[in-house]
Amino acid sequence: MSRRSARRLTGVIAAVAAALALFSSPTSAGAADRATAPTRSATSALSTSTPVVFVHGYTGSASNWVTAMSVFRLNGWSSSNLFAYEYNSYGNNIANAQGLATFVNNVKSRTGASKVAIVNHSMGGLVSQYYLKVLGGNTSVSHLASIAGANHGTTYAGACLIYTTCQQMYPGSSFISQITSGDETPGSTRYATWYSACDGIILPYTSTRLTGATNNPVACQTHIGFLTDTSALGDIADFIAS
Repeated sequence: MSRRSARRLTGVIAAVAAALALFSSPTSAGAADRATAPTRSATSALSTSTPVVFVHGYTGSASNWVTAMSVFRLNGWSSSNLFAYEYNSYGNNIANAQGLATFVNNVKSRTGASKVAIVNHSMGGLVSQYYLKVLGGNTSVSHLASIAGANHGTTYAGACLIYTTCQQMYPGSSFISQITSGDETPGSTRYATWYSACDGIILPYTSTRLTGATNNPVACQTHIGFLTDTSALGDIADFIAS
């Protein structure tokens, strides 16, 4: 067994315990589409020095990332390089993206890194995409991993249209048009998404996919289940380390 495989196995076993503390056990991730995924020798060292900024979804918080951070630590990251950005789910995603820009700059200053990686979930996809595309944040981001991101909107947002963030998250909104028109994956940032037909919240589930990204279908995983899916989270750690 290779060093990388042994570490992955150890990471998965240890992280499952943390996962059970948050949500019910998720369905295992299916085989991802690796047609355009980067390849890396099993003997090459993982690059785990890149700071990672986690961006939660609608009504989420930093606590959503307990399992993800555990998986990242078990794959070589230091806790001092793992950060969770929190924002106002009921406000405005433009302001949330501006806040993310400030947060990333603070992380760069604190760590001395020139770039960070971003991992987002659900509405965090909108916040991240606006930051990278409209605010030019792609120059500060090496990798972007979108987990069940509402990148092209979701009709499920129709249930909360009283809030600006949900209006922006509804398919066809002017906000969605801004982040999807033209190049959806600008700059030299490496983009990847993880999505599933069993999501249940991102409707249609294909909304997560980004043109120009490595789009990874997961056989059957729920929207919240992704947050504790140690298999998918391990793949994301590998993607950012590549």
